[in-house]
Amino acid sequence: MSKINFPMLLLAALVITMFLAVGVAIAFRNIWLILLFIILGFLIMGYGLSLKRKRKYR
Repeated sequence: MSKINFPMLLLAALVITMFLAVGVAIAFRNIWLILLFIILGFLIMGYGLSLKRKRKYR
């Protein structure tokens, strides 16, 4: 059984939370929160993918 990589798990949970927050912002009909959470979600996802790529080539 493999070890759980908790930092990456928390990063993935944070990305999912950002996209859930987009749904809440849509319910509130607030365009600024929608844009903020979408941008934050993609930035955090990109950061996680870059960490994964760096770890792969070590």
